[in-house]
Amino acid sequence: MTGAGIDGGDGGAIGGEPLLLGVRHHGPGSARAVRAALDAARPRVVLIEGPPEADALIPLAADADMRPPVALLAHAVDEPGRSAFWPLAEFSPEWVAMRWALEREVPARFIDLPATHSLVWGRDAGADGTDEAETDRDDGTDGTESAGRADVRVDPLAVLAETAGYDDPERWWEDVVEHRGGGTGDVFGPFLALEEAMGALRETYGHGGHDKDLVREAYMRLQVRAAQREFGAGVAVVCGAWHVPALRQKASVAADRALLKGLPKVKADMTWVPWTHRRLSRVSGYGAGIDSPGWYGHLFAVPDRLIERWMTKVAGLLRAEDRLVSSAHVIEAVRLAETLAAMRGRPLAGLSETTDAVRAVMCEGSDVPLSLVHDRLVVGDVLGEVPQGAPAVPLQRDLDRAQRRLRLKPEALERELELDLRKDIDAGRSRLLHRLRLLGVAWGEPVASRGSTGTFRETWRLRWEPELAVRVAEAGVWGTTVPAAATARAEADAVGAGSLADVTALAERCLLAELPDALPVVMQVLADRAALDTDVGHLAQALPALVRSLRYGDVRGTDTHALTEVAEGLAERIFVGLPPACAALDADAAEEIRRHVDAVHGAVGLLGDAAAAGGASVPATEGAERTPGGPLRARWHSVLRVLCGRESVPGVIRGRAVRLLLDDGELGQDEAARLMGLVLSPGTPPADAAAWIEGFVGGGAGGGMLLVHDERLLGLVDAWLTGVPADAFTDVLPLLRRTFSAYEAGVRRTLGELVRRGPGEGSGGRQAGGGAGLPGFAADLDAARADAVLPVVRLLLGLDDVPGHRGADDNDLAGVGR
Repeated sequence: MTGAGIDGGDGGAIGGEPLLLGVRHHGPGSARAVRAALDAARPRVVLIEGPPEADALIPLAADADMRPPVALLAHAVDEPGRSAFWPLAEFSPEWVAMRWALEREVPARFIDLPATHSLVWGRDAGADGTDEAETDRDDGTDGTESAGRADVRVDPLAVLAETAGYDDPERWWEDVVEHRGGGTGDVFGPFLALEEAMGALRETYGHGGHDKDLVREAYMRLQVRAAQREFGAGVAVVCGAWHVPALRQKASVAADRALLKGLPKVKADMTWVPWTHRRLSRVSGYGAGIDSPGWYGHLFAVPDRLIERWMTKVAGLLRAEDRLVSSAHVIEAVRLAETLAAMRGRPLAGLSETTDAVRAVMCEGSDVPLSLVHDRLVVGDVLGEVPQGAPAVPLQRDLDRAQRRLRLKPEALERELELDLRKDIDAGRSRLLHRLRLLGVAWGEPVASRGSTGTFRETWRLRWEPELAVRVAEAGVWGTTVPAAATARAEADAVGAGSLADVTALAERCLLAELPDALPVVMQVLADRAALDTDVGHLAQALPALVRSLRYGDVRGTDTHALTEVAEGLAERIFVGLPPACAALDADAAEEIRRHVDAVHGAVGLLGDAAAAGGASVPATEGAERTPGGPLRARWHSVLRVLCGRESVPGVIRGRAVRLLLDDGELGQDEAARLMGLVLSPGTPPADAAAWIEGFVGGGAGGGMLLVHDERLLGLVDAWLTGVPADAFTDVLPLLRRTFSAYEAGVRRTLGELVRRGPGEGSGGRQAGGGAGLPGFAADLDAARADAVLPVVRLLLGLDDVPGHRGADDNDLAGVGR
């Protein structure tokens, strides 16, 4: 190539002219042109834009297990979260140059500013907290900053496209580069033309307002000089086209070294990590990104008949999604794409023409299947692979071994994973995913299980993102293995937790992750925090999480004895502190306490069962021997009795306490009706009475069915409501609407029918459980019809299939049903 030489320190030219190949990062046209130019020039050394610390990693690119897209990852040794990526796809010119050199045993070296400097100087934090070096790699086709306005980033590709009369930079690039025929012309011509264009842009915009480019280019000039001294004239340089004019200009060694003097440094490590097409796309925030990695990969890999092969690929995807796409659709789509290209004056059909053709022919004008084509093919879900011999932190090595042992391979495409914790391999997968979540490596996200609410089943949504490699490196400070690192992280999180609820949630996560070594520290912190916290709301928030954790002892085989003791102590403190905490509350605070009461009630039920099974040491109280669930539940029932009898307690809490006692059989229906009658008497303010009703029959706790089956209670509510004064009715109406609107449509309809004919009329004051006078209810139970459903109930419950189950005879089931 022609042009000015690079001036040596003594003012003379060193060797011959270097071959400067300016490229667009991740441009398949540039990649093909680089390969052709290298084949023609046969250089003795290939210099590539990239961190020189990665020179030792270049031979791994020839490994059979290396499959792009991949990325060079640099991170600070003492601060792994400070990191940078240099992604490479199969169609990246840098990757093509690297592979060309390896195949011909030609030395290849990186010549950009070392990562030891770039990690700490002028770094731009990525959206996810990592520093992506590609945001600083300007290639003449993606963002540089204007010299005149440093806060405005100029896109050189857009400037060139606009100059050529194009309104779309990607379409211009396809026309002038990607769709340019191979031919037998000058292989260096495109690079000379691009260098001339970039030279004009650099004259206009200077360094683009980005001072770091000046330093990077000074370092690259020094590396080119060093290579010329060593290899003479056989030097080829592959770099972003934006940098070519700067590398071509005359500059002294002293001036370049002066720019590099005093740069901050940090000790850095480098390795290869898998990358994805999705992370190569511009929408991911990648500074040198492209709009269509999958399309560019197709342009690079397919030797001929690009449109026909692309349409065939699209048809295969749509057929896999059960859409009716025939060969005739493919033929018609190809013809339409070529026709659109001719009408638009393009040399070949590009992505916009193929997309329009696919929408019109294969998708019948709908953008819904077209979005699938865009996600799966235009962008793509390709995940690269790196060989096992690549350098990695010890924690990454241990994670790799665990992934292979558990047959849990990282994938770029999001998928759901159903786990049956009764199986050893699924239990191991669950432990690994929970431990990684503790370490901040969010490979999997737990979601609601479909078809089962049991504790033996888990559902995870998995998706591997390249940034997780940084999270693993960052988590390496906690330990060299996943269990050890998760244990150390859990202990540190427990000590630094901001609230009691945080500690209880951490205890639950430790049980899910099966970290027995971390539990003693977490339990001690939990006990200390619980002893010092006097806020009943905080205690009530913490108890349900603890009790939920107790459920995992059976399925996972975890010893939860220490957790049971802490939960029992927490429950006792709630029992003592709850009644005083319910006095003098406004409406919002009362509703919050009502939610806490519901949560504690459910937790005490589970905890009472666990304590009774495990021999709890809670002192027995009067009536405990007749209370299912043992003394804990009896103590809780006594607290509810206190709440429902105190006038200072807000009505919504008193009503809920009565309802909970009624549901547990601790309060007779006559007594519940008496308490309701007292509250709904004329002496009670309407707002207080409405709040009591809200607590008793609201909250989605089956209150509507209670009123349907006990017309005495419905009659009390009806009589009270009809007696509310007109001036107070508008005040209680919103509360009542909220209460009754939560019922299902069928329940509301039945209540309306009962109210219309008048509660108690025609039924002689029907008791709970009776149904005389109401459609669908008989005066007495029809035993023959009830027995007919027992086989179906047994089948639904799986009682005939459970090994070792003692079984339940029809009398047992009939008793439950009646």
